[in-house]
Amino acid sequence: MNILVINSGSSSIKYQLFRMPSNLPVCSGLVERIGIEGSFIKHSVFPDGAKLSIEKDAFISNHGEGLKQVLALLTEGEHAVISSPEDIAAVGHRVVHGGEHFSGATLITEGVKQQIKKLFSLAPLHNPVNYKCIEFAEQTFPQAKQIAVFDTAFHQSIPEKAFRFAIPEWYYKENGIRVYGFHGTSHKYVSEKAINWFNKPKSKIISIHLGNGCSITAINDGKSIDTSMGFGPLSGLMMGTRSGDIDPSVIFHLMEHAGYSLEQLSTLLNKQSGLLGVGGSSDMRDVNKLAAEGNAAAKLALSVYAYRIKKFIGAYAAVLNGIDLVIFTAGVGENDSEMRAAVCEQLDYLGIELDLGKNRNYKGELTDVSTDSSPVKILIIPTNEEFEIANQSFNLLQ
Repeated sequence: MNILVINSGSSSIKYQLFRMPSNLPVCSGLVERIGIEGSFIKHSVFPDGAKLSIEKDAFISNHGEGLKQVLALLTEGEHAVISSPEDIAAVGHRVVHGGEHFSGATLITEGVKQQIKKLFSLAPLHNPVNYKCIEFAEQTFPQAKQIAVFDTAFHQSIPEKAFRFAIPEWYYKENGIRVYGFHGTSHKYVSEKAINWFNKPKSKIISIHLGNGCSITAINDGKSIDTSMGFGPLSGLMMGTRSGDIDPSVIFHLMEHAGYSLEQLSTLLNKQSGLLGVGGSSDMRDVNKLAAEGNAAAKLALSVYAYRIKKFIGAYAAVLNGIDLVIFTAGVGENDSEMRAAVCEQLDYLGIELDLGKNRNYKGELTDVSTDSSPVKILIIPTNEEFEIANQSFNLLQ
């Protein structure tokens, strides 16, 4: 079964084609800078385990035009992987916000599309684009089933005592103000990999997703029971450009005494803070380089970043009443051995003991980097949100 996965951003489309149930993509690609000067497409196919890449530079006015270009790459030329749009059985869409309506992969109907539209205000940068891509995909692949996989779905198992804010009830009842959580597709994928590896379905897991966006989730018996991102993807850990948790009094102070507008505050906390604000760059590699050169601000940024993660590990150890597994995943989690070491340092009282040699020598696949005697296993697991979307779509259609 050919399943095309679409992960759309405000000016981009990431895609992968899977011939399910294989977890190896037939092709993958990125349409970047949609509606912006300098648009381009990078498309890769994987014949017999090799990798062949094609790059095209051409202005792409909107996501619909981007999908037309993707279809052409899939069906035309010597590296075509399908003969026509009818060869695609399903299109799996990453949709950021599903509110309380969706707790799993969902076949897209007009009713589902209306629910996604109702949630525009909760994810104004993502849901409108996700919605547009669904409509464009319906036109581009008219015979395919369209399926939505929601970033928030995995966190719908969080109990009310964890998802409610301590504000009057009607804000929740009337306006949906509560913790929703994000990165759910990634946390679900890596936690299931960990449970299968550990061979213990009732494992107590702390999953740490560290990319440009960062979140940490407490998972018990395969279910999310608490997570660091809340109503939106700003709270919790320090991120590339996002502040993570901040005292709301700071916001009131800046509004009252410095004349900040809501737009300025949003820009400050979402685009100018985190590693960028403290350490001078949103890219962890750049911050590490600056720190190695003796830059005090970069060193501080790394310390704050690790400290925030350690605090959540302690909190979630309490919530879970113990830990069996800690998972590191996503760009920083998978590739930054020094940050993993900084996070795990002095957590032996929780049974977390990192083997520094194994940690340094990580080679890019599921690996246990804890010491042989560590009561808690520390795993690095490459995340694969696109395959998780394809797999959930495949299972829905069985």
